[in-house]
Amino acid sequence: MHRPLTRRQTIYVDRTHLRGRVTGIERVTLDLFSEDNLAPHDVRPVESRSLPGMIARQQLGLPLTALRDSNALFVFPGFPPGPFCAPAAARCLLYIHDTFLLSRPEDLSLRSRAYLSPAFALAMRWGRNLFVNSRTTGEDLRRYCSPKAGVFLLRPPVHDVFALSGRTGPGALSPGAPLRLLAIGTVEPRKNYAASLAIVEALNSLGVPAELHLVGRVGWGRHAFLDAPPPYLHLHGYLADRDLQALADRCHALLSTSKAEGLGLPLLEVQHGGLPVIAPDAPVFREVLGSSGLFIHPADPDRSARMIAERVGSADFAGAAEDARRNVRRWNALSARDTQRLLALLDGDPRAYAERDSMIP
Repeated sequence: MHRPLTRRQTIYVDRTHLRGRVTGIERVTLDLFSEDNLAPHDVRPVESRSLPGMIARQQLGLPLTALRDSNALFVFPGFPPGPFCAPAAARCLLYIHDTFLLSRPEDLSLRSRAYLSPAFALAMRWGRNLFVNSRTTGEDLRRYCSPKAGVFLLRPPVHDVFALSGRTGPGALSPGAPLRLLAIGTVEPRKNYAASLAIVEALNSLGVPAELHLVGRVGWGRHAFLDAPPPYLHLHGYLADRDLQALADRCHALLSTSKAEGLGLPLLEVQHGGLPVIAPDAPVFREVLGSSGLFIHPADPDRSARMIAERVGSADFAGAAEDARRNVRRWNALSARDTQRLLALLDGDPRAYAERDSMIP
């Protein structure tokens, strides 16, 4: 942090993006920057009821508040702050979930290209206090942010939001029974569900009956598989937590073929239930999953299918549930340490981020 802090701070938290359904970004906001988590500081949520209201508060309301309350801190855990916040850069804490607004323009919606991407790029020019959800995000962020910015690790806690801790699972895969693979996330280009379907098709071609159970609302983009879903694809749309819990209990593993993630929160959330996770062989997934993940190559569905078939047919697959639970405990221990550093910083401790592994150089 580039500004010494006193014992008790007034902290305005931008929650204007919290409207309707609570998904990953919203859960992180409510966890990390809640009144309870930041106590004894004076946390003042800033909310909106509509998209125009959100834009007005971000672009005008919060900058005006920064002028009026010259000692307050401002936390932006969702959308990028407006450019008029730049004069208060030393008092603004930006939480970065990923960099795909800049790194993957081909996978952005029109609204993201027109509004979010330019706003994020500008914020990276003036932002000085950047907090990231993973080391991979932080290292990638260094390509876009000012060299004067501090980039601090603040990994979010992962709760059992789907109440999976009591999950018993379908057990070992029986001969002739389908391998049920779960996928969670909005249907949009970045999630790369076409690759998931290609892998499931390859599994069936290998003689391993397989199904893909896709949970998520339909977002933007053109998706041919929605026009004529193959018989092994089961589209569930958005599910309430209780319904997702029942579905996860019938599935053997979670499959992700996402092109880019800053963290991939559902991958960790399902591990509370011991659900094995299959993910791309990329730095962020190796960081998040550690030794608990099966890392595949989505661009090569035949090779990926062989890897999955070998794993689910091995004796090691029986121990995958405990590996998953152990990994989420590991992650939450890292998160707790990061949170203590943040609280120490807010309390004015100049040594809060003195350890080398707490910052991204």
